[in-house]
Amino acid sequence: PLHALRTHENNSPHSENRGRRMRRAVITGSFDPVTSGHLDLIRRAADIFDEVYAVIVFNAEKKSGMFSPEDRLKLLECAISELGENVHADMFSGLTSDYIHSVGAKFIVRGARNATDYDYEHNLSLIMKRFDSEFETIILPSSPSLSAVSSTYVRELLKYGCDLGDAVPDSCRELMLELYHK
Repeated sequence: PLHALRTHENNSPHSENRGRRMRRAVITGSFDPVTSGHLDLIRRAADIFDEVYAVIVFNAEKKSGMFSPEDRLKLLECAISELGENVHADMFSGLTSDYIHSVGAKFIVRGARNATDYDYEHNLSLIMKRFDSEFETIILPSSPSLSAVSSTYVRELLKYGCDLGDAVPDSCRELMLELYHK
């Protein structure tokens, strides 16, 4: 129960958090590239949790994606810069469960744009439970205005030189175009 979380030891320097354990969440993805939908999910998670880690998970042995993991991290850092000190960007190559343990998180936040996404995320949550039964996956439905936005959509817009519109965060639009054209 949520109220039980508030009775554990304090892991936070903030006086209002004394007497309860810090709630940390991890949001993983390829973020190739980061979209307005990603930023919306991260912002909403930051309103719920004390700390949020947006993590680019990639396979170091495999070259894939429109942007390198390093460029994706630059874009993600740029996108979340407006969200505050409780939101962190990182990248990781390995098991997601290992990363979650490394930051002391128990919560995984995932977004779902439609029923297909929900089914996929639900099945993934069951797999994560096999790695650690204490992991809890929170699936947030996308904001209606962003339900058609995906990284695939943004890559297509970039590929064909179309206006990115509201599909990408304003804060990283110029950097995204610069990195795409390098």
